[in-house]
Formats: sequence, C-alpha cells, structure tokens
Amino acid sequence: MANFDSKSRYAKHAETYEVEDRRGRIVQALTPAEPPAQSLLGEHLRKQAQRLDHLANHYLADPNGFWRLAEMNDAILPDAVLVQDTIKIPSKTR
Repeated sequence: MANFDSKSRYAKHAETYEVEDRRGRIVQALTPAEPPAQSLLGEHLRKQAQRLDHLANHYLADPNGFWRLAEMNDAILPDAVLVQDTIKIPSKTR
C-alpha cells in the first residue's frame, strides 16, 4: 500500500489499484488525483527569483503546498506558474 503525507493531494484525492506490468508482475498503481475544490484568496504579483515553495509557505503555511498554487493557476508543471506575472493564491482551508 502506498503511504502519503497527510497533506498530500494523493492522500485524499487519489486511489491505489493493482495492475499487471510488462513483466507479468502485479504492481500498485495510482489514479490521478482529482483537483481539490479551492477558493481564491487573492493574487500575488510575482517578483524575480521568487520560488513557489516560498510562496506556498508564506500564503498557505505549508511549503509542500506548492502543488495547490499550480492547481489554482491551471499549471500541469509547478514551475510553469513562475512564468506568470500574477499568481492566483488559494485560501488556506481546503
């Protein structure tokens, strides 16, 4: 069974299942995590050299919550958020 941090989006929004791989072994796989419902707290005007984990720590009190910023900004890759001038910030509650 997969173990995830309690704050991980996979802990609440994904499921594990078993599947046979190319070698015939039974392995665990993970469904994509459904995007959690989030409300908009506001927007942040990005400054040069800002990091997503620092913004997540500042606004969400969780540096590992960078993925929530990515979800709120419709970015598949978290670093894609940093090319935007304005970053949408979700509220702390989820």
